[in-house]
Amino acid sequence: MLRLWRTGLCVLLMLLSIGMAAVQAGPAAITIEFRDHHKLVRSLQLDEFAMIAPMRILEIYEAHEKRTRAYKVYPARVVFDQIFGKCWRTAEEIVFISKDGYQPSIPVEKFLTFDAYLAFASADGSPFTLDNLLQNEEMVDLGPLYLVWDNLQSPTLRQEGAADMPYQLIAIELSTFAARFPRLVPPADASPAAKQGFLRFRKHCLACHTINGEGGGKAPELNYPVSVTEYIRPEYLRRWLDEPASIRYNTTMPALAAETPQREQVITEIITYLETMRTQKGIQNTLDTNRGAHGCKHSNQ
Repeated sequence: MLRLWRTGLCVLLMLLSIGMAAVQAGPAAITIEFRDHHKLVRSLQLDEFAMIAPMRILEIYEAHEKRTRAYKVYPARVVFDQIFGKCWRTAEEIVFISKDGYQPSIPVEKFLTFDAYLAFASADGSPFTLDNLLQNEEMVDLGPLYLVWDNLQSPTLRQEGAADMPYQLIAIELSTFAARFPRLVPPADASPAAKQGFLRFRKHCLACHTINGEGGGKAPELNYPVSVTEYIRPEYLRRWLDEPASIRYNTTMPALAAETPQREQVITEIITYLETMRTQKGIQNTLDTNRGAHGCKHSNQ
């Protein structure tokens, strides 16, 4: 009996040890993929980032919580240089893919103009979470990576609010907009307001919503098979963009940031784009999807 008890205790201790090891190894075992036009360039586990980029503490204005916070981060430009080589700087777009389907496509020019960082932990050791007040979500997990910007001294970045700050990143991909989203472009004869609305939609809506099946996978399709402009009256669609909570209680849809310059005009142009696209349902654009492909020679291939 004593032998059986000792054997059972040993087994229990071994299982506890394995469990603790798995918990401790969990974050490090998370893998982030880096791709170039759908081709895998390299996969990195979280603990491998320290081998290619210096870690630092960065304090930012946390637009989701409307307060300052500090994170442990790696500089994005250094990481991209190490993974893709310097030629990523001549690419067009960088797509960030989150676990929940959120997929913002951010122009490379923004990374060359402003300082971006990949956050992986809170600086004070507290849980790597935030309260996303913009979408009525509490204790949102930010890991494995969270794209942040050095925005405390930049009025331009502060005006953008939480735009281009995706969290739960699992993949980062170089691309061209035409290659990734050929069915989002308005027709050539579209009005100037619709074309401007297309740019606004890219910036403020595309990361969550889809048009003709293309875009982020977090929120509903807006054009196919029926356009949102065909079943929501214009005044309510405007209210939905301006103040979603006035239409639906406890919605996770964020309002267009209050800091957005020419905010009323932006809302009008987005609606104009959506109205224009209802005549473009599911039509395959004939754009050359290879246009802009830069053919990086990656140092890690």
